[in-house]
Amino acid sequence: MNVNDFSIIKNLSNIIFITGGTKSGKSEFAEHLARGTKELSYIALSENNIDDKEWQEKINLHKKRRPKYWKLIETTDLINTLNEEDGPLLIDSIGGFVIENIDKVQKEWSTKMNSLISLLLKRKSITFIVGEQVGWSLVSEYKIGNLYIERIGELQKAITKISKDNWLAINGRAIKIDEISLEIPT
Repeated sequence: MNVNDFSIIKNLSNIIFITGGTKSGKSEFAEHLARGTKELSYIALSENNIDDKEWQEKINLHKKRRPKYWKLIETTDLINTLNEEDGPLLIDSIGGFVIENIDKVQKEWSTKMNSLISLLLKRKSITFIVGEQVGWSLVSEYKIGNLYIERIGELQKAITKISKDNWLAINGRAIKIDEISLEIPT
């Protein structure tokens, strides 16, 4: 089964996808939507680099906003985490999955992406996913930058196809894109 086969299952999923650009408010909106969810695990998909002061400040801002009763999971291994966690999740952000698999050749990447989509579809609990919109402006002069842009676009299109709700955060506003859009045939 590939990602194109999943659109018929959309109504059965418990996935809420929130995407947007840098500083758009996507994480805040996901946290707002998830706030009333009991026993939620917050998956921070990044490595903790204590030498990067700006990154640490960003992490600290995120931590201050989150309710203390949410369980925090800091990891770069989303596939194994999804295999272990069956309760409600908030994944912030899916770009960490792309970064973790950026060195994979296309066939390996497609296999990883399809495994992720399959795991997400099997989940019974609500799953909030935050994703970053890139590629709306400058094109990277580096091959790895363009590869990231292409892969995150491909992954987020697949997530959108299987999500029951899709939101776009832009300039501190949230738009439910399912209500004002048509799916592009592929």
